Amino acid sequence: MTQLWGGRFTGPAAELLRQLNDSIGFDIRLYNEDIDGSIAWANGLVGAGVLTAEEAKQINEGLEKVREEIRLEKFVFAAGDEDIHTAVERRLTEIVGPVGGKLHTGRSRNDQAVTDFRLWVKRATKDMAAEIVALGTAMIDHAEQHIETPMPGYTHLQHAQPVTWGHWLLGHFWPLVRDLERFHAVLHQADEMALGSAAFAGTAFPIDRDALAKELGFKRITRNSLDGVSSRDYVADFLYASTMLGLHLSRLAEQLILFSSTEFSFVVIADAYSTGSSIMPQKKNPDTLELTRGKSGRLLGDLTGFLATIKGLPSTYDKDLQEDKEPVFDAYDNLRLLVPVMRGVIETITVNADKMAAQLEPGLLATDLADYLVKKNLPFRQAHHVVGQIVQLGEKRDIPITDLTLDDLQEISDLFEEDVIEAFSVEGALAARSVPGGTAPKAVRVQIEQARDALK
Repeated sequence: MTQLWGGRFTGPAAELLRQLNDSIGFDIRLYNEDIDGSIAWANGLVGAGVLTAEEAKQINEGLEKVREEIRLEKFVFAAGDEDIHTAVERRLTEIVGPVGGKLHTGRSRNDQAVTDFRLWVKRATKDMAAEIVALGTAMIDHAEQHIETPMPGYTHLQHAQPVTWGHWLLGHFWPLVRDLERFHAVLHQADEMALGSAAFAGTAFPIDRDALAKELGFKRITRNSLDGVSSRDYVADFLYASTMLGLHLSRLAEQLILFSSTEFSFVVIADAYSTGSSIMPQKKNPDTLELTRGKSGRLLGDLTGFLATIKGLPSTYDKDLQEDKEPVFDAYDNLRLLVPVMRGVIETITVNADKMAAQLEPGLLATDLADYLVKKNLPFRQAHHVVGQIVQLGEKRDIPITDLTLDDLQEISDLFEEDVIEAFSVEGALAARSVPGGTAPKAVRVQIEQARDALK
């Protein structure tokens, strides 16, 4: 087949150029969007007086036959099919004859390709939003079962203060809400139609672009033809949203890996989401979580690689922009697997409340002891220092601070009284933190409802 652009060339393209230039190997995924866009364009050409209604009918019926052939994997690719646009137009002309050659009137592959990709990104973004909602719902449901299950909280991976497992898990839920908001922003950025920009200067035919946008489901049209064919902000936004989602999944995976280790044994990952060892029969490895953690680096690479590609491009269209699709496809494919996998892990995970309770050592209540002194009108900085001395005394005697007597405490500060025992309660420490967003069961119940609302 003669190349679409071959008229001014005296010979065929080198095979190596074809290997470098052709994108059919990956942009075949855009066939539905390409055919939808072509049907809309044919209808627009009728309004512009380029096609008759009968010609548009022939073209559109031919395009539907092409769609069906590709869907059923009966489409036979030809040597000259360098991209999905070329392949569809070539096969269309074989089906309907010379009238198929009129379809590309006033249109360039520049605005055609970006329109196809915006349509695809819109659909992919909605898919990702649905997966995030499903994972978030699973996390809420699980957290609701453990509103009152106490565990040690950590900063710097060191014991800090008591929290509940439900509150801890919701700490990984709210980043997903921000991810959802980011994908909604991607949808807004992608929801702009470039068709009618032609190569870069705008089409020379009186196409009703607003009608085209409405037919294709876009909310608005691009306002500048140069920007219309060159802008890939929506691609960068999709990759950034994907990267942040991957990083949030990676952080959750890392902590679950730790908590499922023998040293912690806080949780048990279900066999369905674990693997074994080829040499050690006793092993049960959290490979799904490790792969989730590892894939986050790949997603980051997709983003940074694409940003490096576009950082110095002149306006308007440059062939470098062909590099926009593969990183997006890669990010989408990986997340469409990772997010459901994480949902499965959460839905089947077993919490070992006894192991968590066993780690609730008295040092976790040191802050509550300082708060006790503050309630006795001692400035917090002084209270902090006093409790630090109490911790030192416990360490010196090799006993928990809860085993120190009232006399021991009063030697350090005479503000301690019999009611100090109330400060040495995990339940009391949890209940005291009832501010909105706090770990108190009362506050977590409110947070559960807020979380469900956030997914609506």
